[in-house]
Amino acid sequence: LSLIGSVGAALTLGVRGADVLLSLLVLPLYIPALVFGAGAVQAHTAGLGASAHLSILLAMLLVAALFTPWACAVALRIALENTETVMNSQPNFWFRYASPQAFYGLAGRLWPGFAVVATLLGAWGLWLGLFVAPTDFQQGQAYRIIFVHVPASWMSMVVYLAMAFWAILGITFNTRLSGMMCRALAPTGAIFAFLSLWTGALWGKPMWGAWWVWDARLTSELILFFLYLGYIALTSAIDDPRRADKAGGILALVGALNVPVIYFSVKWWNTLHQGASVSLTKGSSMAQTMLEA
Repeated sequence: LSLIGSVGAALTLGVRGADVLLSLLVLPLYIPALVFGAGAVQAHTAGLGASAHLSILLAMLLVAALFTPWACAVALRIALENTETVMNSQPNFWFRYASPQAFYGLAGRLWPGFAVVATLLGAWGLWLGLFVAPTDFQQGQAYRIIFVHVPASWMSMVVYLAMAFWAILGITFNTRLSGMMCRALAPTGAIFAFLSLWTGALWGKPMWGAWWVWDARLTSELILFFLYLGYIALTSAIDDPRRADKAGGILALVGALNVPVIYFSVKWWNTLHQGASVSLTKGSSMAQTMLEA
C-alpha cells in the first residue's frame, strides 16, 4: 500500500487537481490489495489454500516495486529542475500523453510487446484448458467451453469498468484522449459480451436443455451488451466529438452500476446459473490446472 501511494503521489506532484487525480490513481489499486489480503487471511483461517491470493498480492507488489523508483525519480528530477514553477509547469508534463498525438507514438512503441505477451498467454491458457485440464466428472468434455466463456465474461465487465474510468478522467479533466479510449474500448467490450452470451448458450443447451433462459446473470450480461451497443450508437450519432464524449461518458458511468449486478446476481437471486467457482474471499473450488487456464 505504501508503494502504491508513493507512485500515485509522485505522478501527481504539481498537477492541477492533484487531490482528485491521486484518488483516481490510488483508490482503485488499494481495493484489490485489501480484498485479496483479507481473502488470504480468511482462506487460511478456514483451512483453505491461500496461495492464489498471495500470488496475486506478490504480483501487485512486484509491479509497484518496479514503478516506485521510476515515478519518484521523475518527480524528484522535475522538482529539482524548476522548484519555483513546478506547480505551473507540471501539468504540461503529466498531461503530455493526454494529447492524442503524443499518446499515439507511445502506443505504437508499446503495442508489439503487449501483443506478443497476450498471444503467448492466450495460447498457454488454451493449451492448458483444452489438453491439460482434467475432464469434469459430471459434464464431461463439454465443460471445456468455460475456458472461453468465463474469460470472455470477465473481460466484458473489466473493459466496461475501464471505460467508466476513462469517462471519469474525461469529465473531470476534459481530456480528448479519454473519449478516444472509451470509443476504442467499446467495440472490444461488445465483442467480449457477445462471446460470453454465445458461448454461454452453447454451454447451456447440453447442460440446461435450453439455449436461453431469462436468468438474472444472463439477463444482466445481455443488458451489458446492449449498453456497449448503446454507447457506440450514441457517440456515433453526435457530430461534435466533445459533446459525444461527454454524453458517452455519462452513459458509461451510469451503466457501470450494472457490473456489480452481474457479479452478485447469483448471490442475490435464486438463479439457474451456477455460483462462482473462483472467489475473492474464499479458496477456489476448481482444480489448480483449471484455475491457471
